[in-house]
Amino acid sequence: MSDTQHIPHLLFNLLSDRKLTMTAAESCTGGLISKIMTDFPGSSDIFWGSFVTYSNQSKMKLLGVSSETLEHFGAVSSETVHAMAHGALISSGADCSVSVSGIAGPGGGTALKPVGTVWICAALKNGAERAEEFRYNGCRDSVREKTAESALKMLYQLILENKLLTVNK
Repeated sequence: MSDTQHIPHLLFNLLSDRKLTMTAAESCTGGLISKIMTDFPGSSDIFWGSFVTYSNQSKMKLLGVSSETLEHFGAVSSETVHAMAHGALISSGADCSVSVSGIAGPGGGTALKPVGTVWICAALKNGAERAEEFRYNGCRDSVREKTAESALKMLYQLILENKLLTVNK
């Protein structure tokens, strides 16, 4: 089993075992995280759904990201992915979320944020969170695949580190 298949499987089992739900707020991955997590039979038990917020307008309208955050820091920033992850948790009521925003290419990069720059945030409803910047090489599809894998791995590790336990539902 490749890493690309291994991490999602581990996350799926962890969420299932603890009866937790997740949501995703995706920009540059365009729904790939959702696709990966819904490849598992029974995924409706753990996957609330997602927000594919590719435009700044959709980030503001669906996730509550402020226009000030987007104007001051840009869509590809720690501040934006934090706001996206929290907005997804609030809107969905899920136990945990992951958000991604980046420049998959081939265009759109700058000297400060070249193609392959991605910010990822994982957040838990108990307040624990982590955001990290990544720089990937490769084509558009490669950047998107690496982003999705890194996001799921980050969420998996955050749940384990914070001992997020079964929610009484």
